[in-house]
Amino acid sequence: MSASQAGPAHRDGDPVRTWRRLADTSVLLDGFHALKHALRFGAEIPVAVTVDRAAALALADDLAPDVREPLTALLAEVPEETYRTLVPRPHPTAVAALAVRPPRATHLAALAHTPRTAPVVVLDNPRNLGNAGAVIRLAAGFGATGVVTTGTLDPWHPTVVRGGAGLHFATAVERLEVADLPSGPLFALDPEGEDIRALKLPDDALLAFGSERSGLSAELRDRADHLVSLPMRPQVSSYNLATSVAMTLYHWSLGAV
Repeated sequence: MSASQAGPAHRDGDPVRTWRRLADTSVLLDGFHALKHALRFGAEIPVAVTVDRAAALALADDLAPDVREPLTALLAEVPEETYRTLVPRPHPTAVAALAVRPPRATHLAALAHTPRTAPVVVLDNPRNLGNAGAVIRLAAGFGATGVVTTGTLDPWHPTVVRGGAGLHFATAVERLEVADLPSGPLFALDPEGEDIRALKLPDDALLAFGSERSGLSAELRDRADHLVSLPMRPQVSSYNLATSVAMTLYHWSLGAV
């Protein structure tokens, strides 16, 4: 039997038992792409399952040959009915895994390290789990130092991780109080702020975005060094949060004045 047919050897011999033992303390990687990204950025993954191992490995051959070898070692095939008991919402790729969350101290050190070569994105009291995940995916793509949330939303919630496609492992993601934000000039997005096109955003900036409904909190507004606005046509009320973050990070990446 080939390695691709045999499947991985789990320490207790049973991937489902391993899953149930670790599920409450691990990060759920929901779908092939989340697992792919987590592997690329060094996540520790003790167990991964799929309904169709051959199909998942074929997907790796087509889309991510760089992770084919670790997937071959990791993926265990389980019956579909078993897979459905392990995840809150089955993914179209029928792949799922559990990862170890990076130590908070490691992320805090990365956020605090200076000089920074890329900004930190701050989501001030976000409400929508999917939007937060989309922002983390964007921040990882731009090479941001990290994403910090304030308020009650857990940035490692399974829905946020799903929205981020596993790219939490490509950047530092943590929840902090406004008073504990990393050092650096804070540029807060606000409709009344200075047009971003007239500014250069420094690499050590904190780029802060208010909640989808209520905007910036008074505490963060008081902490801001600059209020910044995005260009917007009259009578258009707002942009989606992820769109605002993408526009701002793109402006930073250009180094425009």
